[in-house]
Amino acid sequence: MKTKSLKKDKVNIVTLGCSKNIVDSEVILTQLKGNAIDVRHESVKDDSNIVIINTCGFIDNAKQESIDTILRYADAKKEGLVEKVFVTGCLSQRYRDDLQKEIPGVDAWFGTMELPMLLKKFNADYKKELLGERITTTANHYAYLKIAEGCDRPCSFCAIPLIRGMHISRSMDDLVKEATSLVRNGTKEILLIAQDSTYYGLDIYKERKLAELMERLSDVEGLEWIRLHYAFPTGFPMDILDVMANRSNICNYLDIPLQHGSTEMLKLMRRGTTREKTEQLLDTIRQKVPEIAIRTTLIAGHPGEGEGEFEEMMDFVERSRFERLGVFAYSHEENTHSHSMNDDVPEDVKQDRAASVMELQENISAEINEQKVGKTFKVLIDRMEGGEFIGRTEHDSPEVDNEVLISAEDTYLRVGDFAEIKITEATAFDLIGEVMTS
Repeated sequence: MKTKSLKKDKVNIVTLGCSKNIVDSEVILTQLKGNAIDVRHESVKDDSNIVIINTCGFIDNAKQESIDTILRYADAKKEGLVEKVFVTGCLSQRYRDDLQKEIPGVDAWFGTMELPMLLKKFNADYKKELLGERITTTANHYAYLKIAEGCDRPCSFCAIPLIRGMHISRSMDDLVKEATSLVRNGTKEILLIAQDSTYYGLDIYKERKLAELMERLSDVEGLEWIRLHYAFPTGFPMDILDVMANRSNICNYLDIPLQHGSTEMLKLMRRGTTREKTEQLLDTIRQKVPEIAIRTTLIAGHPGEGEGEFEEMMDFVERSRFERLGVFAYSHEENTHSHSMNDDVPEDVKQDRAASVMELQENISAEINEQKVGKTFKVLIDRMEGGEFIGRTEHDSPEVDNEVLISAEDTYLRVGDFAEIKITEATAFDLIGEVMTS
């Protein structure tokens, strides 16, 4: 009979997907450590006997990456390299029944809101006293702050409401408490995230409260940058622009996923707006915050997107001159409204259209960056790599945006500090600079 090992458990958390999942993994990490369990995030050592995989289930590529990761650890369990495999997150929430049948090697599956059940597998308690306390897995000087969970929007292509449920805002007091704790532990930049950040407050305060939240966070002593992500354009709360313009520690940066530039496509996508209204909104944002950098996300190849609609999107990108832009090829997701439509754009056409958008954006980005040569920017140093210090301006979010490269040959900078950097060269997606000396 096999005897139970007396060796102490070591747990490794593997995170896939977006920044919201990073926060969820950090909460799991914090709770397990609070229960005196030996746990790491993305451990480079293969010495953990228990693995928790926090999955993404948003689009095809992300789902496949999650499935491949689960299979890899299920195989490792067969080979005796790990003892237990637990799966949580969006893929598990959405496809748990099917996955249990297909991958029996997983010990337990958990949805996105089942942390207490996961903790029970470790004989651990959910410690409410740890609310507002979070061990971060990003670089120590920046952290994500999830201000809400779920989404009430009816977008035709999106499965998030099926996975995460309806919108639930966190209280301002809890968010300020968490931000204060993060700053106390060395965080200088906080990135506000949600499925829909501009909806914040409507459920618990009966009105949009994002502007007030930003003001209160701006008052947290020692917090030098606040960055806003995932702002939905329909019903956009204009008062956040006044706060952004008036508060020096709120970055002149806005991530506002617009998805398309054709009114007909926006209607099919159930976005609740038109191209004309979108362009008016962009004009207002730039008038109120002239120094702002706008990041957007688009979808190429949604059902019904013919050549005419795609050309409208290209024209929209050309005219709008976004400082930052990403594009996805449409993914035909089960149980969404779009799934009832004919997926009539071939995969190779979707990919070609996405590539065309990015080629256009590369030229726009190069022109915008070239205008920064000779100017000086406050830069947050993220890391040192290959003989260069790498940082970001207030116009750039980590992982997805431009970086500033500074030669380390004759310069010493400390990771996590700010520096005044004069831009000497520019490429399409990066800036090269040197430290300004007094």
